[in-house]
Amino acid sequence: MQLKRAVVTGLGAITPIGSNLQDYWNGLINGVSGSEHITRFDASKFKTRFACEVKNFDPNTYFDRKEAKKFDLYTMFAMVAVDEAMKNSGLDLNKINKDKSGVIWASGIGGIDTFFQELKGFFAGDGTPRFSPFFIPKMISDIAAGHISMKYEFKGPNFSTVSACASASNAIIDAFNYIRLGKADIFICGGSEAAINEAGIGGFNSLQALSTNNDNYKSASRPFDKDRDGFVIGEGSGALIVEEYEHAMARGATIYAEIVGGGMSADAYHMTAPHPEGDGAARVLTNALEDANLKTTDIDYINVHGTSTPLGDIAELKAIKRIFGEHAYKLNISATKSMTGHLLGAAGAVEAIAAILTIKNDIIPPTINHFTDDPEIDNALNFTFMKAQKRTVNYAVSNTFGFGGHNTSVIFKKLA
Repeated sequence: MQLKRAVVTGLGAITPIGSNLQDYWNGLINGVSGSEHITRFDASKFKTRFACEVKNFDPNTYFDRKEAKKFDLYTMFAMVAVDEAMKNSGLDLNKINKDKSGVIWASGIGGIDTFFQELKGFFAGDGTPRFSPFFIPKMISDIAAGHISMKYEFKGPNFSTVSACASASNAIIDAFNYIRLGKADIFICGGSEAAINEAGIGGFNSLQALSTNNDNYKSASRPFDKDRDGFVIGEGSGALIVEEYEHAMARGATIYAEIVGGGMSADAYHMTAPHPEGDGAARVLTNALEDANLKTTDIDYINVHGTSTPLGDIAELKAIKRIFGEHAYKLNISATKSMTGHLLGAAGAVEAIAAILTIKNDIIPPTINHFTDDPEIDNALNFTFMKAQKRTVNYAVSNTFGFGGHNTSVIFKKLA
């Protein structure tokens, strides 16, 4: 069958370095760190006392009090980013077929704060079960997709993808596949996460996954640096409007980029650690390139997973060098988690937006916080350290990998 084309016609973001799309992009190209001391709770007894929180978020700015009671923070972030993306897309809800408009929304954890607060309240009491009637619907990881569909009355496919830190990229790939198979005209897709609480920080500390560089918290997220010691947890949301190409052209939409390939693979190796030789990462890059029918030399930029973990950064670079060969040295590579922190299940969306805006603006955002070369890393690669670089970008790749060995790569193309 003749596959249809899928394009991105709207973007929205709420992140630790900018609470809307333009501020997020400005933060990226200016190398802004979103890391600060944790304000959500007293973290003084935790191994990690800093995170990349969304700054100055007031739910009352976006929701009435009755509505806000129904939403976990991760759903609030989703609704805010989607609202911006919908406005950005210029879609007229009265002129689209809502039966062929869907929502695929991701979260790696969902309403962990609701879960934690409800249980904390129960155990602080006398054992009498007093739970909010909104406890379960606020907590479950599919509820953001449900609320989005209800707000916009989108009646097509509606579900949530959960694959840890690859979740939002899986949502984008699913939207891409449904559209090119002719199953829908429009998708709202992306991801959101809000796991900066005692349970989130404590749990990741127990895994020894988080940086504990409390003395240098602003620069603790340092992918590819010799002294990296773990990721910095972040929060927020990224939203994309993905639309069938002819549908978008017929309404005169602004097109940011085309989605031309999506790859998925599994490490099948370890619960939390990557395959040491980057086997799954190499396979997913190959799958994405084959899906897009592209050569390695077509790619200009890779927004890498680049979490700032000792093992993960090395494994991903091994995969890139294995697949791209000599062309690896001609690529620009950058890890925007050095600025935003790691948004877990939302990472794939906010980083896809970074890749798309790189194509639109022909500017590569930097990898900040680089101080000392790691002798185990090939520093002849162009990591776009410390400062944004201008470059024509025709094809960009966004990599995301998750606990459980889930790997995704999405390829975006500039439209002439």
